[in-house]
Amino acid sequence: MARKQDAYYFDNFIACAEESCHAASLLRKVLGDFKPQELEKYLEEIHEIENRADGKKHEMLDRLAREFIPPIEREDIVELSQHIDTVTDKVEDVLLRIYMGNAQEIEPDALEMTDVVIQCCEKVRELLTAFADFRRSRNLKDLIIQINALEETSDRLFMKSMRKLHTECSDPLHIIVWREIYIYLERCADACEHVADTVESIVMKNS
Repeated sequence: MARKQDAYYFDNFIACAEESCHAASLLRKVLGDFKPQELEKYLEEIHEIENRADGKKHEMLDRLAREFIPPIEREDIVELSQHIDTVTDKVEDVLLRIYMGNAQEIEPDALEMTDVVIQCCEKVRELLTAFADFRRSRNLKDLIIQINALEETSDRLFMKSMRKLHTECSDPLHIIVWREIYIYLERCADACEHVADTVESIVMKNS
């Protein structure tokens, strides 16, 4: 890296991605051992994670506003930080939908989709670690491809889950609640892909 102080931005990207991983792991824990009566407690916990991620993002943007020459274009730093933050937001949104829809049990398909979300978040963290030295990184492109592939897996699981929901369930309320949950699970993977696409765009502009 050209300047030692530039590491701050890349370290912040990684730290924010780490919060996404924490949120996804918590979501999987809640869904895997589901206790509806404990949802409010876990909502507070995941909101604390989301607040930490927000704090890291705002701290970085405040510093960026005072930075004379940032390591990459200002608008790229802003865009990437927003996409990373969105990942954590979307994971929190899943738990909120489960709570607001008053789900009393978890569909097996949701566990499968959540496992993919965890993989996506972990690959985003790996990608941002490699991005810190993107001019010399050898696995950046492969990580982007892996995230794209995981997003496609999420799409297939989403279609399968929605099809099953509408063909095997006769309870309209159950359908409405789980449609929302599946949609937001799929949006988690989409958000991870947006991070990967943004990193790819930044690398192309700076190569």
